[in-house]
Amino acid sequence: MKRNRSDEKIRRVPSGAAVPRAELTEALYRAFFEEWADRGFAALSLERVAARAGAGKAAIYRRFSSRLAFAEAAVSTLGLRITLPEVEGATLQEDILNLLIQTRVVLRHPLVRRILPDLHAEAARSSEMRAINDRVAQARRERAEALLDRWVHRSELPEDLDRDLALDLLVAPLYWRMVVRGKTPTIANLETQSRAIIAGLTALGRTARLD
Repeated sequence: MKRNRSDEKIRRVPSGAAVPRAELTEALYRAFFEEWADRGFAALSLERVAARAGAGKAAIYRRFSSRLAFAEAAVSTLGLRITLPEVEGATLQEDILNLLIQTRVVLRHPLVRRILPDLHAEAARSSEMRAINDRVAQARRERAEALLDRWVHRSELPEDLDRDLALDLLVAPLYWRMVVRGKTPTIANLETQSRAIIAGLTALGRTARLD
């Protein structure tokens, strides 16, 4: 498989070597994503995943009961690494721009850009994969609620904000551009997008009050 070594440097662990448990689990996750990106989930082989990680197949089954269980753990780990801003900005504009910049870092990774479309295709075909995708999305939405709480507390957004729609709006435009259209926005693009998101969030509050 061809990979950009500047973007993805995977350390190979000799088979049979003593590897700390956490480090081996991370190696298995990386190998799982490499295999998924290279072949698609439908053709993913746990034997090849183990070989990529320099481990035996038993190392996988000691951790995960099935390929779907492995997928859920790996996707959950990836999903939750699309983190909320770590440093609180002074304004709503700074917070949202920070969130978009951090999300762009994750979405521009070559493996992520190849896996996410296949994940959604699998979710459309498989109720099990749909459930995995829904659980990961819900976990991220629960974490994003902290951002809404922050902005409402600072009186930057109204308390009657439509939260469900607001959570959709936060990163959906960026996701559409990068994952669906395959475009990488500049910082200037993200600044414009953050202003549009703020306008949308504010409009959601006004609509709620009028209703």
